[in-house]
Formats: sequence, C-alpha cells, structure tokens
Amino acid sequence: MELGISFLTLIAITLITAFFLFSKLFISKGQQPKNLPKGSLGYPIIGETFSFVKAQKKEKGNEWLEERICKYGPVFKTSLMGSPTVVFNGQAGNKFIMGAPLDVFASNKPITLQKILGKQSLAELSGSRYKLVKGAMLDFLKPECLQNYVKEMDELASSALVRETKGKETIGGVVFVKRLAFEMACKILLGIKDEQTVDALFEDFGVAFKALYSLPLNLPGTTFWRGIRARARTVDRVLPIIAKRREQLSKGILSPTNDLLSCLLALRDENNQPLSDDVVTDNFVFSVIASHDTSATLLSLMVWKLARDPNICNKVFEEQMEIIKQREEGAEERLTWGEIQKMKYTWRVAQEVMRTTPPLFGSFRKTLKDTNFAGYDIPKGWQVYWTSYGTHMNDEIFKNPKEFDPSRFENPTKPIPPFAFVAFGAGLRSCIGNEFARVETLTTIHNLVKRYEWSLVNPEEAITRQPMPYPSMGLPINIKPRYKI
Repeated sequence: MELGISFLTLIAITLITAFFLFSKLFISKGQQPKNLPKGSLGYPIIGETFSFVKAQKKEKGNEWLEERICKYGPVFKTSLMGSPTVVFNGQAGNKFIMGAPLDVFASNKPITLQKILGKQSLAELSGSRYKLVKGAMLDFLKPECLQNYVKEMDELASSALVRETKGKETIGGVVFVKRLAFEMACKILLGIKDEQTVDALFEDFGVAFKALYSLPLNLPGTTFWRGIRARARTVDRVLPIIAKRREQLSKGILSPTNDLLSCLLALRDENNQPLSDDVVTDNFVFSVIASHDTSATLLSLMVWKLARDPNICNKVFEEQMEIIKQREEGAEERLTWGEIQKMKYTWRVAQEVMRTTPPLFGSFRKTLKDTNFAGYDIPKGWQVYWTSYGTHMNDEIFKNPKEFDPSRFENPTKPIPPFAFVAFGAGLRSCIGNEFARVETLTTIHNLVKRYEWSLVNPEEAITRQPMPYPSMGLPINIKPRYKI
C-alpha cells in the first residue's frame, strides 16, 4: 500500500530534526580545526545539497562549481548529503584524493548504495579483503582474459540490435543500451546464460537501480523499500547458482577463469578459506551495477553524439568498414581482439565524449584521519569530493576544452598528465572494469554503424544527470538499415 506524501514528509522531518540535534551535540564536543578551506556550509544539515542536485539534473554542475571556485578558489568547503565536505578541483586535488593510501580516505557511498550493494561489496571493503577481491576481479578483467570474449560480445550486440529493430522504424535508445549492457554483464561477465533468469534479474535490478539514490526510508511503498526487496529477490535467485558453481568447481567441471562469479568462488583468503556467500552475492550485485550504468551511459551518449555530428559519424563508419575490408578471404565474420585494437578513432570519440560529459561528475570519499592539503586542514570524518570538471575543462590541460575534438587523444603534442583525464577515476580505486567497458562500447558501436543509419526524434534533446548523464527523453531514434555493408 502506498504511503501518503504528508506522512513521508513528517517522518523525514522527524529524522532530520533528530539528526540535527545529534550533530549539534557531536560538533560541540569536537575540537575545531585550525584552517579550513574557505566556503559556506549552507543551511543546517541540508547544506547546499539541493542546489547541487538541482544543478546536476540540469547538467549545470560545472556552473555550480565555477560560481564557488570564483568566490573561494579551487579548494572550498561546503556541506553535501548531510556532511561537511571539502571540494577539490584540479589535477593536484585529484592526485591527493585518488593517490592517497587506503588508510587516509575510504569510499563514502550514500546509505542507499550501501544497502543495495551490500556491506561486503568492493565499494565497502577495505584492507586485505579489499585487495583480495579487487585482485581477483582485475585478473579476470585484464586484456588477456577479455580477448576470449570478443566474439561472444559481438554476437550479443548483433542479435540484440536485430531483435530490437525488427519491424520498427523508431526505438528507445536508452532502454536498448541498458538492456544490452545488462545482458553483457550477466552472460559474459558472470556466466548466467539462462534467458528466463536474465529477464527476472533485469526486472529486479531495474527496481534496485531506482533505489540507489532515493530517500533512505525502508517503509512499505517507498522506492527504497522496493529496492531492498528487489535485492533480496536477486540474492534468492543467485544463491542456487552459487551452490551449483561451487560443486562444478570442486569437480573440475568448471574453471575459475570461466567467468567473474566462478573466479570469486575459487578465491581463498589468508586462512585458505573460501569467500562466504554474503561476500560473493554482494560482489555479484556490485559487479552488475558497476558494469551496467557506466557502459549504458557511454553508449547512450555515443549514439546521441554520432546522430548530432554526421562528420564524426562518417569517420567512425569508415573506420569500421575498413576493418571489415581488411579481413582475409574466408575469415570468420565475427570481431576479433586484433580488430578491436584497430578501432582507434572510434575510441578517441568515446574518450572525448567522456571528457566533455563524464559518466561520473565526481565522487565522494570519507576522511579516516586528520589530514591537510595546500595548507588547509581537513578533519577526520569530513567528506572530500573530487571533480572531473577541474581537469577535463581546464584549458591548460586540454586546449579549447569546450570544443569537441577527438584528435586531442591522438599523439597529443602535450601529453595528458596523470590524474587529469579521470573518466574512469584514477589511483587505487580507479574503475577496474574500464577495459571491459571499452570492448563492450566498441563492439556495440561497430554493429550499430555497419548495419544502420539513425537520427534523433528530438534533435534538441538535452542531457540530464540522474545522477548518471543520460539523454533527457530516453533517446528515441529513427533507425533504418544500411543496404550496402
């Protein structure tokens, strides 16, 4: 049964008031730092959260930042998501946060993400367990392993396009790439091939995605409540799969290199014990969410950009056709790892898309101990927030940064410095799936441009962050086959 708005509002006000009183008491007992960055903490508790989120939704986060940078400088204090926060803009700030040891900053996700992802996911782990799980994931996601899955990814992208476009002149671009990215994650990354299971998981993950940034009220009828229940159903579906995989691994029927789920199940900790079901299921959920949204965002923006810029689209098409033309007579028609490496211009377009509209506007970390940067004190317990804007739109790093120019990633006269292009993060907590996302993007775009021409139903469709950047109307496109391939 749905809850009334007035009742939810009353609960929210009650919780905020209680939190405010507790926070006041806590702060009054603490020792004030010597030299905080300049800035404003805004209103009690909510700080500047509303203006920040509003700017993000309108894809005006850069303007929100610039207004404060002009007032306070590239490092400033504010209050976001209920916590005092220091915001960093620039390469030095990125390096300070992303390059810091794990005992200085910890991942700081909203409580809704923590509950949906789970306490044992890579986003929440630390210390030896974090290194163990991350190391296993990196081993599976390294190029030597991924090259074995190019053919399957190519087949998935091809069949998904044929299925989606059959008998249609218009399709919803965002819905299509989200479904495709989900299938790639389940079938290739995690080895779940059964269509009925994939369909059920897709439905539940769709509910869980909506809960990631919802109001954290676990009450019947709320978005968060639905998300928690969807996660529980997902775990119920995955546990029998885990049990079967464990048996297959023990009998030697299955190899740990078969897929990421099998890889995690084959892991042993420092006491030579297997990971618990909780650790495996939490990282199953984490892997699907982490591999899904970033890839779906990039693919949506690529389709959107290529429709808006025929010149760039033609160059991408020509590169893909040249790859097909160079195949030896009688060679298999499916993509190969070597052909993926030839898609240099297509990937430069993708890089420029991510530079101008990064999947992550920035990310939070939590300070685990008192630290300092550029003479400023940053107290233990405060949030820090790095931004992609501080480097992606810096004309000292990228010449004419507002201009869309894929060639800037081709043998630049001035090398791009470390911690400057941060579309996949950087340092110890950089995105471990960046190579998977690259192969997924290139195989999908290859199949799209060689088979179809398309145009935007809404040519002026804007980008909005939800919190990932997507075309605001769902990217409906008019699509027609290319008759000469």
